[in-house]
Amino acid sequence: MKIRKAVIPAAGLGTRLSPLTDFQPKEMLPVGRKPVLQYVVEELRAAGIEHILIITTQNKKSIEDYFSSSKFLSGQVFYVHQMIRPGLPYGLAYAIGLAEGFTDNEPFIVCLGDCIMKSDDLVTADSEPERTLLQRLVHTHQNHNAAATIAFEEVALEKVSRYGIAKPCGPVGEDFRLDDIVEKPSREKTPSNLAVAARYIFEPEIFSHIRQTQVGVGGELQLTDSIRSLLKSGRPVWGVTLRENEARYDIGRLTGYFRAFFDFSLADEDFGEEFRQYVTKRTNKPID
Repeated sequence: MKIRKAVIPAAGLGTRLSPLTDFQPKEMLPVGRKPVLQYVVEELRAAGIEHILIITTQNKKSIEDYFSSSKFLSGQVFYVHQMIRPGLPYGLAYAIGLAEGFTDNEPFIVCLGDCIMKSDDLVTADSEPERTLLQRLVHTHQNHNAAATIAFEEVALEKVSRYGIAKPCGPVGEDFRLDDIVEKPSREKTPSNLAVAARYIFEPEIFSHIRQTQVGVGGELQLTDSIRSLLKSGRPVWGVTLRENEARYDIGRLTGYFRAFFDFSLADEDFGEEFRQYVTKRTNKPID
């Protein structure tokens, strides 16, 4: 079945980016000449996604205002408001669970709304453009009849405690089957250094596992725990690794935001070269 739908969770409070996010959502912070969320939506459109659901909150109306007036976007964008009540266990699994009616028993992509993917242009031996990350996810998902397929990137061992980490079944290539996935393990107990990279594909059966998910790390309903439940049921879950020319920018952290703004400004078609000259002059070092 063609994958036509995608879900973008964008309900986080963005407190680590305060005061930048005191009066605007982190997903609407500018990176170069676009807000973060525009990059994510354009990535999905380029992959052929027709319908997008953004999980947001009532205090993020600027997201809806922006996309309702953006003439460059085709297709349909829908919204669900995640209600915030003190004391309730939220988390990524909770947010994805709100999309069950939208997906209507179809497979769907999940792209986190505060992460941008960037890739340098490469061509294959026959001069054809290589598949994008989302295209590779779809290919692996369908080729292996997977229940879920997840993007992973290698991270330093001292950073594994920030992420969901893969335990592969065997050797890791561009794609691999998962034996397990662990949420925020310690460096000493991590099964690998392959961290979830903010892009997923799920079959609709994930919702039954979300409903069974208990409160986990951080007092939240962790999507990693829902995926573990899926694995324990015997269903295949696959991973796809980011290539050397691909990078993930986590806008949820100030350092990630700074790096993204710098790199995307350098890549600007109109002003990138002028910015490059400025940085070279300031640092006395040429910029690649």
